Amino acid sequence: MKKNLLLLWAVLLTFGAPLRASDGMWLPLLLKQLNEAEMKGLGMKMSAEDIYSVNKSSLKDAIVHFGGGCTGEVISDKGLILTNHHCGEGRIQALSTMQNNYYADGYWAKSMSEEMPSKGLFVTFIIRIEDVTKAVLENVSAEMPEPMRQLQVERNIAAVREAAARESWQETQVKPFFHGNQYYLFVTETYRDIRFVGAPPASIGSFGKDTDNWVWPRHTGDFSLFRIYADKNNRPAEYSADNVPFKPRHFLPISLDGVQEGDFTMIFGFPGATNAYLPAIAVQQTIEIMNPARIDVRNKTLGVYDAAMRADAQVRLQYVSKQARLANSWKKWIGEKQGLEAADAVNKKLAFEAEFQRRVMAKEEWKWKYGTLLDDLNAKYKDLRVYLQSLEYGLEIGSRNIELFQLANSLQSYVNILDNNGAQELAKRGPALVSYLEGFYKDYRPEIDQKVFAELMALYIGKVKADFMANTAVEQATSYGKNYDQWASELFSESILTKPGTALQMARVKPDDLINAVKNDPAYLLARAIVAANNDKLSKPVSSIRLDIDRLQRQYMEAMMLAFPEKRFFPDANSTLRIGYGQVRGSQPKDGILYQPITYLDGVVEKYKPGDYEYDVPAKLIQLHKNKDFGPYAAANGKMPVAFTGNNHTTGGNSGSPAIDAHGNLIGLNFDRQWEGTMSDIFYDPEICRNIMVDIRYVLFLIDKFGGAGHLVKEMKLVRPKTGSRK
Repeated sequence: MKKNLLLLWAVLLTFGAPLRASDGMWLPLLLKQLNEAEMKGLGMKMSAEDIYSVNKSSLKDAIVHFGGGCTGEVISDKGLILTNHHCGEGRIQALSTMQNNYYADGYWAKSMSEEMPSKGLFVTFIIRIEDVTKAVLENVSAEMPEPMRQLQVERNIAAVREAAARESWQETQVKPFFHGNQYYLFVTETYRDIRFVGAPPASIGSFGKDTDNWVWPRHTGDFSLFRIYADKNNRPAEYSADNVPFKPRHFLPISLDGVQEGDFTMIFGFPGATNAYLPAIAVQQTIEIMNPARIDVRNKTLGVYDAAMRADAQVRLQYVSKQARLANSWKKWIGEKQGLEAADAVNKKLAFEAEFQRRVMAKEEWKWKYGTLLDDLNAKYKDLRVYLQSLEYGLEIGSRNIELFQLANSLQSYVNILDNNGAQELAKRGPALVSYLEGFYKDYRPEIDQKVFAELMALYIGKVKADFMANTAVEQATSYGKNYDQWASELFSESILTKPGTALQMARVKPDDLINAVKNDPAYLLARAIVAANNDKLSKPVSSIRLDIDRLQRQYMEAMMLAFPEKRFFPDANSTLRIGYGQVRGSQPKDGILYQPITYLDGVVEKYKPGDYEYDVPAKLIQLHKNKDFGPYAAANGKMPVAFTGNNHTTGGNSGSPAIDAHGNLIGLNFDRQWEGTMSDIFYDPEICRNIMVDIRYVLFLIDKFGGAGHLVKEMKLVRPKTGSRK
């Protein structure tokens, strides 16, 4: 059955009715048979082999997984890589001090000797992709209990990875697709000597900050530059002064011709996660339970952060990356909830499910196998509903928002080493412990975290069901008469973990003294009690239910692909290399609202508010605009383009992905989605959903005219494909 299903899927994708061009995140090795004709119909001039090839250089050889969470692209023959400012800002912030504030002031290395090593940063190339479904599903049957099936799949994956042909410096991974109905092997190369080259000031790189995040029109110069270094053989190597700039198999030429509505666009990158095939009940739970809980917690945390960051420049530098991480998902969840409601996603899913059920029940061989699938899925999601609100509050509060709890949870591994292996073994880990604590305390403000604690423990006691709470938390809240400010004040005063000098001194001199103190620390004990309650009372039963849901979802995916032969199904995003393609498009998300697809520097000036946290920009940028000193980067209308929108299907992880034109040239840098379409991870509406890209001409303008780093532009290959000329 598996073989027949996969064969049928390939036939349906090849000959079935075409999906709208903007839908889908497609595997690049399948473009020839699945997408090339459609892409050319939209204006693409390349071949599928120009995009993905194992035997010759292709576009895939210029695309990197940046730091494991974003995308980047190689834009010179010396290993220069471009990604988003928000992808690089954590690294930039870590390199910054108040005396050399590269985050706030920007930075441009004048030569390679001034490029700064970024400890821990890595980029990964995809060398090749192979379908290994048959090998991974060998000896796997539909009748197997789910744990036994998982164990067999894991064994098979290990064997596939072991047998894969690769060089000694290359690595492998196998990922599931279509909820475990298909598997692909990825052979990769990871480079770990990555150096910071340049970025505009944060006022440009994150212009609009929270207010404009997920919003169009947008005016953000969201980019940063790094460089890959390799050993003398051009192979991956740890940082060394002897390393040299990496020589890529391919790098992206850069188009100066700009874009206009209707132009072909392609996004090439590593989208993180989508859930396009969830049943209606799962979407309803996202709208009604999961997102509201997450939003509620982060409203409180971000309110504390915002007040502190606006009041103190030092705090702003210390917390900018932390705030951005929390705020990005927070605002996305708000837009996603509103978008799913506005698009009537639940009812549309229900209509699809009704048609699915009609088709299944009309065919005898499907009826007995798939006839109860939706009822079974709905029953499991109803079981899940009991836990969901408490789980989301518990995880957000116990693990993600209170920094003191994050520290306590991280120290658990050192407690385990001391308890299980003794002080001598712990001493060997002392340098790692000191390094971790130094990194944590560098940007930690206990007085801010104390306010967050007070806000969030009130939510924990008020929102988590009594049966699922940590007894320690309940007892302490009761003892303080639910005076959360007093509770926070005393806990933070008593905890050794809020005293950086003391904790670091103990870690340096005798780490077992610190860890023994931690084991009896009130903050540590409370954090671990909440985590234990989350695990035992919430995560364990939820995991058991989700195991059944995963099995049923896999069968549902299989059945959908058989029951709807006229549809094309793309695999959900899972941080593997994908193509999304479409065109430059504006949108009309609501009655009376029409969004043009391109913004200009004029909009930056219109939004400019001197001294404002979100909308201030350097005087030099204002002067360049006033003088219309745009160099060769202006549009034909004489304006300086900043950003544009397209109907490419993107998600988290596509941040930093190149926007590529019909000829394979770089025209922009993907960095966001439009507010009205943030539900696209779950429910894609091509009339509304838009991705947002920085125009590459704005990037070049900022590097050259604003930053005075024209030597970096000279590294790049600038082309004009619409006229056939090269600069």
